[in-house]
Amino acid sequence: MGAQWKAKGKDLAASAKGKIFGKLVKDIMIAARSGADPALNSRLRLVVEQARKVSMPKETLDRALKKGAGLTDDAVHFERVIYEGFAPHQVAVMVECLTDNVKRTAPEMRVLFRKGQLGTSGSVAWDFDHIGMIEAAPLNPDADADSAAIEAGAQDLEPGEDGNTLFLTEPADLDLVSRALPAQGFNVLSMKLGYKAKNPVNPADLSPEHLEEVEAFLAAIDANEDVQEIYVGLAG
Repeated sequence: MGAQWKAKGKDLAASAKGKIFGKLVKDIMIAARSGADPALNSRLRLVVEQARKVSMPKETLDRALKKGAGLTDDAVHFERVIYEGFAPHQVAVMVECLTDNVKRTAPEMRVLFRKGQLGTSGSVAWDFDHIGMIEAAPLNPDADADSAAIEAGAQDLEPGEDGNTLFLTEPADLDLVSRALPAQGFNVLSMKLGYKAKNPVNPADLSPEHLEEVEAFLAAIDANEDVQEIYVGLAG
């Protein structure tokens, strides 16, 4: 959770799948600004692969590509905005939004943060490291994540879901490390810049009731259509 919060079981719900599609469409549009050909745009290629893995309809994918590249008359321009503050019980939170209307998103975030505390820019960012995040899967049973991290130039790693590994890098090394990992036996599934808490709260230090309140707060934030990622100061 210290790197990125994910709702429990959200990949099983139909509504959550729509949310995943919405996030990927925005990612595709942002990446396509640098070129609509995945073969010539590594960031776009990875996002397109993610979209295909979750069975995004081809029409939806193609429309997002064209809009992002400015090839349609109804191109949409998204702005990246980060909201900082605290969930209940002083758990630090950074919420990354991609929005086409900040005047809509800002008041929505103020309402959502009423059960916590919305801070000003920089109010909690100081307690997070800005890092590169690469999710990768082993290409064979003998692939060693620790050795791969060292050889590829990653700064750290975390065990991920389904046997995958999250490799953490310096922001400037994100692309370099992602290109080096396949030679070390790992297939890159996704890569992005994000935030990791420096001093995360141990969930065991919160009562079950308090932890439930934090989870409910995060779930409400995640349900907002403009929210792209949530980074939380919780360990584990």
